[in-house]
Amino acid sequence: MSFTSLGLSAPILDAVAEQGYETPSPIQAKAIPAVLEGRDVMAAAQTGTGKTAGFTLPILERLSAGTRAPAKQVRALILTPTRELAAQIGANIEAYGKNLPLRSAVVFGGVKVNPQIAKLRGGVDILVATPGRLLDLYSQKAVSFDALEVLVMDEADRMLDMGFIHDIRRILKTLPAKRQNLMFSATFSQEIRALAKGMVNDPVEISVTPRNTTAETVTQWIHPVDKTRKPALLTHLIHENQWQQVLVFMRTKHGANRLSRQLEDAGIEAAAIHGNKSQNARTKALDGFKSGDIRVLVATDIAARGLDIDQLPQVVNFELPNVAEDYVHRIGRTGRAGASGHAVSLVSPEEGKELAGIERLTRQTLERQTIAGFEPSEALVSGQGTSPPRGGNGGGQRNGNGRDNGQRRGGNSGGNDSRNSNASRDRNGGENRPRRRRGGRGRGNGTQGGA
Repeated sequence: MSFTSLGLSAPILDAVAEQGYETPSPIQAKAIPAVLEGRDVMAAAQTGTGKTAGFTLPILERLSAGTRAPAKQVRALILTPTRELAAQIGANIEAYGKNLPLRSAVVFGGVKVNPQIAKLRGGVDILVATPGRLLDLYSQKAVSFDALEVLVMDEADRMLDMGFIHDIRRILKTLPAKRQNLMFSATFSQEIRALAKGMVNDPVEISVTPRNTTAETVTQWIHPVDKTRKPALLTHLIHENQWQQVLVFMRTKHGANRLSRQLEDAGIEAAAIHGNKSQNARTKALDGFKSGDIRVLVATDIAARGLDIDQLPQVVNFELPNVAEDYVHRIGRTGRAGASGHAVSLVSPEEGKELAGIERLTRQTLERQTIAGFEPSEALVSGQGTSPPRGGNGGGQRNGNGRDNGQRRGGNSGGNDSRNSNASRDRNGGENRPRRRRGGRGRGNGTQGGA
């Protein structure tokens, strides 16, 4: 199947081709025709499946045929839980709609409101917004929804997790009853379905990836280690494997700051992103990570929700998440759009409960690899499958070409692995795009608001 067969017009197809995309992902192949038909949609899709293009492309197609938005009016509203995700979706809209005479805007908290008011004054065809800032703008009469045609709720599950349910209900009351509704969520819990009941009408239900599925393109393993030795082990792995672009997950903001400082003290360029950082600081950190000035980006779960890093080679769970589903979200930052990736977890004996929950959810036993010199004082109580201590490369033996088995020829320097992959208001927060032609870039390109 090609994008041409989905009913998209030449200006959009040209923009998609310019981005290097050839074939639609499964979620796009199912969602785009349904949206073009005007149907309401409920789609269960993880990050990394290409769901953003699944709704942005048909919305651009639909709006391109109509009249432009009047002053202060919006024709399509896309609600997202986080600032980063809003910026990333806005960047995708700009890229895919570059050949269309449509106006779009992105609004979120943490930045000055007056430029956003000015942007909305002339009307926009597509508005991407976080709930809190949208309600602020609505209360100031900076935006109206009389001309609204389409409502999109992206990452609905995270919206509810972050406590936005009351804001969402307030927003829904301001919208016209006659509209097309698109809801995208990693899961459809009872709470999500209860919200959808008053929002969608006879929806097309689409499910691409079960909630407990981890991508086959991501090779996963764990290193058992005492909690106090984790910083030293991470430093060792980065140096030993010559990892050049690593996304590290922490549970807390303070922990992210502390680890970032420890890595800097060890001579590794690092930065932390989380909700206490200003938008400018977060943007600067992401830009540095993309350009290579920053080698390690340390993030909390919510902050990472809006990160779209193309061909990110390496994800590290410095701490296992309290919620098992978050493990799937975390490692979904690598191995996207068909590219290979690696997810390493540093697991202390105290995290046996969290590990058991992850293995139960994903229905797999993660391979254990103990690094020589970093053996834990106690054995992990969960699961099976341990390996003897290794010399420390954390990822497989070198082949005769000097390249680690399993590493792509394209050059991602984080892929030293020989295993097969069968195994309140706006808060901080991506989303993958359609399948991209496999290239040989050695670093991932992160997007956080720019085309």
